[in-house]
Amino acid sequence: MRILIIEDENDLAEAIAITLRDSLYAVDIANDGQTGLFKSIEIDYDLIILDLNLPGMDGLQVCQAIREKKPDVFILILTARAETNDVILGLDRGADDYLTKPFQMGELEARLRTLLRRDLRTREPILQVRDIRLDPATRKVWHKNKLIRLSFKEFALLHYLMSRPGEVVTQTEIVDHIWDEEVDLFAVSVRVHIHNLRKKFRDSENPYIETLIGQGYRLITTLEDEKD
Repeated sequence: MRILIIEDENDLAEAIAITLRDSLYAVDIANDGQTGLFKSIEIDYDLIILDLNLPGMDGLQVCQAIREKKPDVFILILTARAETNDVILGLDRGADDYLTKPFQMGELEARLRTLLRRDLRTREPILQVRDIRLDPATRKVWHKNKLIRLSFKEFALLHYLMSRPGEVVTQTEIVDHIWDEEVDLFAVSVRVHIHNLRKKFRDSENPYIETLIGQGYRLITTLEDEKD
């Protein structure tokens, strides 16, 4: 899951980012409305944490603009404003939930889990490609009806491939979707994660993941695809 924090209080933004990264989310930060809006449009985020009190471009304007461009992304607004009208305006302009400052990090994480769980259950049913099944809501994977243990990144990579079955997915697309801006690209090896997935779903006669040199990777959906 990739999350964007749009918050002008840098210490708070960094504290939220550290907490969420410790929970294995990929997290980016924008410290003003214009930058946040640009990132939210250019990058496919699963959820955006948006402060209403922003310099330059008001958070309510940012919320409405994001919702117009990205109707499916979840938006959680943060506000120190006491007036109920501001929360109502935020919800009316497309926010899915809100949290009033100050707040506990545990409450923030609980709100995010609730939103993302609801999203996965309504938009993403259990995925199946050949004899691999993946449940986004419970984060469980089965191979030939046997539960398979995956690391967070392995699960995210498999989920991404299974959401685009049969398509060629580039290394750049994988990195953009699974890792955040703070990642050391020299330390990221998509090849290693692909290798680990292949070991956990080993089938010497009928492989599941195809490497296309110079192009990327493809999840083989049928045995006929593998023979082409």
